[in-house]
Amino acid sequence: MSKTNINFPPLNEQMDLIKRGSSEIIPEEELVSKIEKSIKFKKQLIIKLGCDPSRPDLHIGHSVVLRKLAQFQSLGHQAVLIIGDFTSMIGDPSGRNITRPPLSLKEARKNGESYFEQAAKILDKNKTKIVHNSDWLSKLSFEDVIRLSSKYTVARMLERDDFTKRFKSGVPISMHELLYPLAQAMDSVAIKSDVELGGTDQKFNLLVGRDIQKEHGLEPQIILTMPLIVGTDGVEKMSKSYDNYIGISDPPNEIYGRTLSIPDNIIFNYFELATDVTTTELIELKKEIETNPRDSKRKLARTFVRMYYDEKVAISAEEEFDKIFIKKDIPDDIEVFSISNKTNEINIIDLIIKVNFATSKGEARRLVQQGGVSIDGEKIDDITFNIRIKDGQILKVGKRKFIKLKI
Repeated sequence: MSKTNINFPPLNEQMDLIKRGSSEIIPEEELVSKIEKSIKFKKQLIIKLGCDPSRPDLHIGHSVVLRKLAQFQSLGHQAVLIIGDFTSMIGDPSGRNITRPPLSLKEARKNGESYFEQAAKILDKNKTKIVHNSDWLSKLSFEDVIRLSSKYTVARMLERDDFTKRFKSGVPISMHELLYPLAQAMDSVAIKSDVELGGTDQKFNLLVGRDIQKEHGLEPQIILTMPLIVGTDGVEKMSKSYDNYIGISDPPNEIYGRTLSIPDNIIFNYFELATDVTTTELIELKKEIETNPRDSKRKLARTFVRMYYDEKVAISAEEEFDKIFIKKDIPDDIEVFSISNKTNEINIIDLIIKVNFATSKGEARRLVQQGGVSIDGEKIDDITFNIRIKDGQILKVGKRKFIKLKI
């Protein structure tokens, strides 16, 4: 804890907010005790969130635990965001059935900068302490690592669900992966965390942190886990790999459109876990969703755009969506792309690649064959089709990608 002059909210008020949407608090009575001491002695709790920036882009799924960290900030506590530049070189095996490819220190640092820039849309940037775990982990000698490893048995490590499944199915587990939970635990030792946050898939790692803190004579941290939010497909957890994500740095129209694609049965979960609507509003929203899911989903889409941009942009994104999909119109603000070749003629696949509407020819072919490509409203379904470019032609790919062509 760190001394402060903050007048903290009462215990019940803090616990109500902390428990909102949480999966588990381990153990809850110890958290209550820590908060009571915090209020009595006017000392902030140190709230830890570690991130291995394996990818530099954040989506609504990442925002769930970041919002919980922001809630602790709003209660007056110290948020510490640990950029796992050192642990990224190991690769977190949590929830994985294969080894995650490690990053270089340079890659991890670069991704970490992007991570915090986006996380600052949720956290109070001026009240967030940023640290890199290479500052202490890189200084451990081989003797230190051996001594640390002696604190945990292989049997206990194999209690992890992902390790157990891989071991039973004969999928290799590298020795360095067994060190990952111990490295993450040393982060808790280094910053003397009072509470560590993580997704439900991080529970094992977080509990190891409690054990290793005890071994170092520290008061063990409280574990608070948050649900892994389901993606827009309503089936898999949100992930770029499944293309079922809503990126918090995506363009407003993308955020709005992707939100409207979610199934009705997860609207409430998104409101509860990924927005700041009040508990009272949540009660009303539950009733609204049951009677009018369409309008509730539009409200959610506006809420997301407003959170990551502003109210004016949110209204504009909704109007643009209605114009394109309800009125079947073309957006006003379309980017212009200049095509320069001698014949002004280009194959449809090459054109889609050239305007960056697909990352490969294979993807471009699928878009054409699935009927997702048109020129001036005329569908193109022949992958060998050559277009003679004229000024002002509108290329549409998918549901929301438009571009105006210019010679």
